[in-house]
Amino acid sequence: MTEPTSTNPPLSFEPRSDWLAGYLRADQVRTDTLVQLVAGWADADTRDDVIDALDRLATVVHGVRREGELDAAIEEVEGVASMDTARVEITAGTARRLFQELAFVTRKLCRFNPLANRVPVLERRRTA
Repeated sequence: MTEPTSTNPPLSFEPRSDWLAGYLRADQVRTDTLVQLVAGWADADTRDDVIDALDRLATVVHGVRREGELDAAIEEVEGVASMDTARVEITAGTARRLFQELAFVTRKLCRFNPLANRVPVLERRRTA
């Protein structure tokens, strides 16, 4: 891995050292996930259910998986532990910084295809 190029590495985009792929780093998602899991685990009313769901997840992770089995096991843990959606709130300044970092990574990944190197601006249309 290369040296971080971001002013805020815990929430950043960076190219892999060989420039064939990139990384999105979002440490806050992992922190929130673990805190929410432990909160569910610490609740006496749900502790056994959380442990059972984690045991089922461990079985899936260490076994031969059928399609959708891992997702289902993860969703069960999230549901039993009452975990929120994994997301990070960002400000306008953070969005601009992340956009610049992603544009840099995109230029590196698409360096041999100039047409693919253009970063489209996507607008999200709201439906009423």
